[in-house]
Amino acid sequence: MGAQQSVNAGKAKVDVHVDLTHMLCEALLLPPMRNSGATFSQIVGRISLKHPSLFGRSEKLDVILDKGINESNAVVAFRRPRPEWLSQQSFVIQHTMTPEIAVHGFPADNFTRSGSRGINLSRLSLGVELNEPATSNWTSGTSVKFEHIRPVNNVGRSIARDHDGFPLTCSGNLHDNMIILKQESGYADVNDNSFLKVNFQMEQGLPLVPKSLTFNRVKCAISKGIKLGPTFLVTSLTGGSIVGDMAPYQAFAIGGLGSVRGYGEGAVGAGRLCLVANCEYTIPLAKHLEGSIFMDCGSDLGSARHVPVYSIK
Repeated sequence: MGAQQSVNAGKAKVDVHVDLTHMLCEALLLPPMRNSGATFSQIVGRISLKHPSLFGRSEKLDVILDKGINESNAVVAFRRPRPEWLSQQSFVIQHTMTPEIAVHGFPADNFTRSGSRGINLSRLSLGVELNEPATSNWTSGTSVKFEHIRPVNNVGRSIARDHDGFPLTCSGNLHDNMIILKQESGYADVNDNSFLKVNFQMEQGLPLVPKSLTFNRVKCAISKGIKLGPTFLVTSLTGGSIVGDMAPYQAFAIGGLGSVRGYGEGAVGAGRLCLVANCEYTIPLAKHLEGSIFMDCGSDLGSARHVPVYSIK
């Protein structure tokens, strides 16, 4: 649910969008996130500027700004025109500001939600993305980017330690730098009665600048859906691993709406390893109403002790 307005300005197109869907789901299903106590903290506004031919040669420029009460995201993407059989190339600059609650947060109501202790992550990245032409059911993409990550408090001041004195970065300084080579592949087979989706991601931290983080991070997710008469059964399995240098905010957070539902983000655990299984059975109740029965489980496989300064909540 939301409101959207589009305005044409010459060749450019400006979209203004306010999204209420996430806010309403939080208000109806779960207690409020963080300490604000107001479901309006989940409203996200978006301003999007799109130019179809920046220099008259079909170069595409996208500028997107998302702003919520507690977080923000700004993206500038420039795409060069290339033949369809070649990789599509994009130059991307992105800045995000998000509360860090997976490791350094606390249980706002001891079960379902996690709150921020005034620790936020300012993440600036710039790099190149290459998306391979889709073949059959497969998609593939490669990117190389530089990331500058800086923990800040609620007033925007850089901080190196949390309220308990634990370091917030891998370097121990006010920021971490890393150059990341990322490969992502996906497979999707969808029909009227079933679907199968596989997603594989691998990130390699490259030691190309002084004091940059060197690591390997792998994550794989498999989901299968089957129609059983009027009902639908979906199962999924997600696993991940990270070796090498590691900052606390890089840990796999277990818990939350996209992981183990009913718990706050990271409330189940956060580790160098993760394994999460989900099963959901959907039953139609009325013409436009469905009910679901689900079971989620997750584990850090005993790797929480290997996360730098992981705070047990």
